Amino acid sequence: MKPLLAALLASIALPLTTAPAAAQEAPPPPAAIAPAPRTPPKLIVAISVDQFSADLFAQYRNHFSDGFARLLQGAVFPAGYQSHAATETCPGHSTILTGMRPNRTGIVANTWINQKAPREDKQVYCAEDESAPGTDHNKYKPSDLHLKVPTLGEMMKAANPASRVVSVAGKDRAAIMMGGHKIDELWFWRDTDFVSYEGRPVPPAVQRGRDAVARLIAAPQEPLPVPGFCRPLMQPFRVGTQTIGDGRFARAAGDMRAFRASPALDGAVFAIAAGLIQDMKLGQGTAPDLIAIGASATDYVGHAYGPGGGETCLQMAELDRTIGGFLATLDSWNIDYEVVLTADHGGHDMTERQQQRAMPMEQRVSVDVSSKAVGEAVGKQLGIPGPILLASEGDIYVSDSVPPAKRAAVIAESIKRLRAMPQVATVLTRDEIAAATIPQTPPETWTLAQRAHASYDPAVSGDFLVLLKPRVTGIVAPGPGYVATHGSPWDYDRRVPILFWRKGMSGFEQSQSVETVDIAPTLAATINLPVRGLDGRCLDLDSGAANTCR
Repeated sequence: MKPLLAALLASIALPLTTAPAAAQEAPPPPAAIAPAPRTPPKLIVAISVDQFSADLFAQYRNHFSDGFARLLQGAVFPAGYQSHAATETCPGHSTILTGMRPNRTGIVANTWINQKAPREDKQVYCAEDESAPGTDHNKYKPSDLHLKVPTLGEMMKAANPASRVVSVAGKDRAAIMMGGHKIDELWFWRDTDFVSYEGRPVPPAVQRGRDAVARLIAAPQEPLPVPGFCRPLMQPFRVGTQTIGDGRFARAAGDMRAFRASPALDGAVFAIAAGLIQDMKLGQGTAPDLIAIGASATDYVGHAYGPGGGETCLQMAELDRTIGGFLATLDSWNIDYEVVLTADHGGHDMTERQQQRAMPMEQRVSVDVSSKAVGEAVGKQLGIPGPILLASEGDIYVSDSVPPAKRAAVIAESIKRLRAMPQVATVLTRDEIAAATIPQTPPETWTLAQRAHASYDPAVSGDFLVLLKPRVTGIVAPGPGYVATHGSPWDYDRRVPILFWRKGMSGFEQSQSVETVDIAPTLAATINLPVRGLDGRCLDLDSGAANTCR
């Protein structure tokens, strides 16, 4: 079967450079022969694979034969850390190209509660402007409003306005948090199409991409072929009312939801990214350029089917081919580029499959732990009517309707009840989180309070934070599209791979832990861009090349 990326590129790339044979045939990655240039790369390619845990990377690294295999010839950090507790998409993406943790980026969760928000819905989405009329956190106006710090692309533009910055992703929060505030092109999949901020003109490459994706979705998708290493995992598994585990991404014509949770979404994202690189001549100007690419399908697949099943194995195989085809396309255009690939967070397989795989301690969270159940009990005890606790993920807020004189009692009694529950690891107050400091020790040694502090902002975080015990999944009952998740402070959600590659780089692997906030200062050193005040540190990738830390 012809790789999806090659088919899409044939529609999106300009006729004079249609998808090269290298991208269609997916040859083995080239050996690094010539030494890496001592001059800065002309294009930085920053790839985030949503929910690509270090465990998933370890499971499949020996089976990669294309794009990932090429990246494995560079600098490999298998134990990168999203060191904070709120291991969600928005906070994780905010660290990758800012060099700062969520407590400084302002992106402490995917959503939070703002009881002063100027609308009936008080839940706020991380990448929205909640002041926009007629919006709520589901039907929102995409915005970079809540990102408090600049991205690497913004730093590049400040140093040299000739630098171009582009961001393309399968999610708006990925594109916005990696792209930042000052960006030349920003495009993301939303519901039925690739869109941007309201009023932005559609460049030809994106329109060609939209047209190609529309044709793709309008036609049915036949089941994808299964690589040999995936066949043992293609086992049907009954969970709730559905059977999963052996899906091959067959899709009925017009099924947008199935398209989103499939390798096809990543193929579309990379194809549009390639089209923008070509049309804008990124990597061919007088200043270095940057393109951020958010490959979001692995997260949708992980949530819908669990990262331990055949669907995720097939997704990994297809993503390997897609990345390989994309890099081969850049090679055919003779662009001097450097790649970094990482993830916004990890993930954990669904409870039921884990229980059958020698993990009987796996549990789904009890409804008794919910803020609704706890709030009702505390309200009844203290004689306070109405909802008294509001929740967004693990952050719990005391409702403004609670009389000020009773707030302390509500917090104390709620924490007392929650700490006594067998599925709860700890409950941390605002004061306890604020008092914790970020240590200089490796992130795997941090206390829960220190991990929580790294994703705490007093302006938006809750009155207290509930952290579940390891292997307690925060989904009460699995349903279609949502059987497994992430978001915990435990290392299976915090650890992600970090891979750097440039043609000629002397490859090595460093098994000791690093952080995703180290990426921005490392890339800055690659292009000789001075940066200060970041949380991350520069990683010396190749002492004989341009990207030497100073």
